[in-house]
Amino acid sequence: LAGRHALVTSGPTREAIDPVRYIANRSSGRQGHAIAAALAALGARVTLVSGPVHLPDPPGVSMRRVESARDMLAACEAALPADIAVCAAAVADWRVAKVAPGKIKKTGGRPPALELAENPDILATLSAAGNARPRLVIGFAAETDDVVDNAVAKRRKKNCDWIVANDVSPASGTFGGDRNTVHLVTESGIEAWPPLSKDEVAMRLARRIGEHLAAAR
Repeated sequence: LAGRHALVTSGPTREAIDPVRYIANRSSGRQGHAIAAALAALGARVTLVSGPVHLPDPPGVSMRRVESARDMLAACEAALPADIAVCAAAVADWRVAKVAPGKIKKTGGRPPALELAENPDILATLSAAGNARPRLVIGFAAETDDVVDNAVAKRRKKNCDWIVANDVSPASGTFGGDRNTVHLVTESGIEAWPPLSKDEVAMRLARRIGEHLAAAR
């Protein structure tokens, strides 16, 4: 992958409710960070856009730290052009429509209603970036049921090239764990990968990316 620029997203996003509270998810960022490290190990110049995580920076990558989904999208767009985009971050689908300027206090009455607004779709935006679209756009589908069917539908809807589908149900132990069981969904079919460590998933994916781009020359 020498001479290639790879853009990778990782971790969760935090969507503020007020100055002390936020909406987020259980993503640790381990898989996204491992992918960034694997791409760098194969010679790519890597820009890693990460939400808040408790992980060391992968060696040899350029870090962009963000909080919200809108921050992440802006950082991704600023990092273009890229040959490869791997959207492994677990981006919050929604944010609070109006962030409270001060801490929302408990009054003893009914809890406040939170009006939600839809966040930008980073994967779909990169897939539709026109002349700035990376040659290979890869998304992740973190699902709790119908994992493969949902991933196939997501690849079509987002207009990306590949989807890495993984089971994040509580029984899987994927969120926060060291192992992952994934399916690679492409235009040509579905590959079921065996259970692997997240580092092994990352290197296997990085090698497949390298083979794909070499064959496309």
